Amino acid sequence: MTKRTLTARRTLASRRTFAAFFPAAAALALSACVAPVGPVEVTRFHAPDITRLGRGTITVEPAQGQADSLEFRTYAGSVARELTKLGYTEVLPGQAPSAQVALLTLERQTFKPQRERGPVSVGVGGATGGYGSGVGLGLGFDLSGPPKDQIGTRMFVAIRERAAPATATALWEGRAEFVVRADSPLAQAPLGSAKMTEALFKGFPGRSGETIQVK
Repeated sequence: MTKRTLTARRTLASRRTFAAFFPAAAALALSACVAPVGPVEVTRFHAPDITRLGRGTITVEPAQGQADSLEFRTYAGSVARELTKLGYTEVLPGQAPSAQVALLTLERQTFKPQRERGPVSVGVGGATGGYGSGVGLGLGFDLSGPPKDQIGTRMFVAIRERAAPATATALWEGRAEFVVRADSPLAQAPLGSAKMTEALFKGFPGRSGETIQVK
């Protein structure tokens, strides 16, 4: 039995479209046969002047409205590690405020993909002329069981000057998203956060406005 995986690709210009991710992610898994690990879709935007990126001090903080949960801290730790690889110095608690801040938004959702075809299919075959002519009826049963739960994860990072007004344009913005089966090791925060942040900052700062797939 052949099954298809429908893939929805989107290029998002800002975090205002953040909430639209998971309905689209569900469309990725309309088939009952979805690969347990898919590529990470990454989009980055940055100001024309990139000389201030990858240098100085920085702190990863929750964006406005983001809960400071244990899961969030796992992803924030992965972001901080990637930023230090790029040349930033992470400011520790008790030290002077950092010159720049990386505002992190994290959203995860579990959903069950819809089966593309029913569990039972009916086939009709006909033959004409000669011995044994007639019509045959065949039943096909899908024994693969119900579709596995999927987990969609999306993270958004905005690097800003701490002293800049809230209305100022960010120095750099990036978002990463991917969908995996719930039983995949990458569905867990420690491994999933490492994969997503590595993909998000690959080739930093990246080509502004370009969406790439990172395996």
